[in-house]
Amino acid sequence: MSITEPPQSGTPEELHCSFCSRSSREVVSLIAGKGVYICDICVQNSVEILRKNQPTTTLRSDIAALPRPSEIKRQLDTHVIGQDAAKEVLSVAVYNHYKRLQAENLVSAFDDVNIEKSNILLLGPTGTGKTLLAQTLARILDVPFAIADATTLTEAGYVGDDVESIIVNLLQNADYNVERAERGIIYVDEIDKITRKSDSASITRDVSGEGVQQGLLKMLEGTIAGIPPKGGRKHPEQPLIYVNTRNILFVCGGAFEGLEKIIARRKRPSTMGFTAPTAATVEESTELLRHVEPEDLMSFGFIPEFIGRLPVITALDPLSDEAMLDILTNPKNAIVKQYQKLLLLEGVELQFEHEALVHIVAKAKSRRTGARALRGVMEEVMNPIMYRLPDVQGVRKCVITADVVERGSAPLLEVSDTPSARASS
Repeated sequence: MSITEPPQSGTPEELHCSFCSRSSREVVSLIAGKGVYICDICVQNSVEILRKNQPTTTLRSDIAALPRPSEIKRQLDTHVIGQDAAKEVLSVAVYNHYKRLQAENLVSAFDDVNIEKSNILLLGPTGTGKTLLAQTLARILDVPFAIADATTLTEAGYVGDDVESIIVNLLQNADYNVERAERGIIYVDEIDKITRKSDSASITRDVSGEGVQQGLLKMLEGTIAGIPPKGGRKHPEQPLIYVNTRNILFVCGGAFEGLEKIIARRKRPSTMGFTAPTAATVEESTELLRHVEPEDLMSFGFIPEFIGRLPVITALDPLSDEAMLDILTNPKNAIVKQYQKLLLLEGVELQFEHEALVHIVAKAKSRRTGARALRGVMEEVMNPIMYRLPDVQGVRKCVITADVVERGSAPLLEVSDTPSARASS
């Protein structure tokens, strides 16, 4: 194959394009094959036709850099213990969200089909890992992340934070790169605290309940929000940064205390009288959250429009004793590993007996704040030890026993000159 230049005037032989029959004098160049020619105009037209008829299968190669749902869950497993069902739902939702963003730049047979954004609602008792899941997702995908507290939000014009303020932290964490911020993740905590305060008419506005829900509607769905660069209230002379929230993934979470009673009430049989079945009694427990329906959330105090903006709903299970023990020791950033690293900087090996860890879990469970209580119990156990240990010379190993946790006894120490000793109390 060769490129043939148009013949000069006076040349007896004149070539023609085998597709459009244009002569060599009418085009810039002809590409010659075995007895056939194609002009540059037909080549350009062919490229345009191929681009328009590009098959949808090209999507897979363009999203090769996006982790698959199974890979996202595998990485979540290294940071968050348990909650397999919630992890699978989150992995698929996040994968589809960012696949949707990448698909916007592709040409396919479904160009007229718009994939809607799937924001996520996490239900579950406090301390079960809702915030940690959202943080880990942002870290896996390398996108900006911000946490907002729904309890501080009020309707525009009232004391408190406007709903636009939740974008400020995301913009700051993206180093004021608007394009990067527009592909970030925002976790809105305590979302259950913005429910309607009352179903009855009132002379005062529900500015921190239904008013906030109304204000969040457009932001969850997608709007261009004017953000003060340094946060705070807007004023007329202030320059604003405009952020499109259409591609920002919102993950909302809350404990939803009392929602299980609403679900149990719905699932109980409505038959009354002496012949009513008694074996079908539904126990009111947090495990019922996995059976939540939109009507339950409306009964809880959310408006239908707000629920519609959060199509992906998943519940986190209460933490069992085994899960709490795993959280204490197994994740990459486990609390036990943190203290082991701290003492290793002093040249001391820290070891916990199994019974000591069991007692720490039991104390944490009694506080009813989930995995957050583990940090508090560990602080109470380790602070006195870390206060005295630097004053003891030659310590090589520190062993935490059950008596240390239960009674505040001194830990077992191994020093360089004697096999074992006890720290002075």
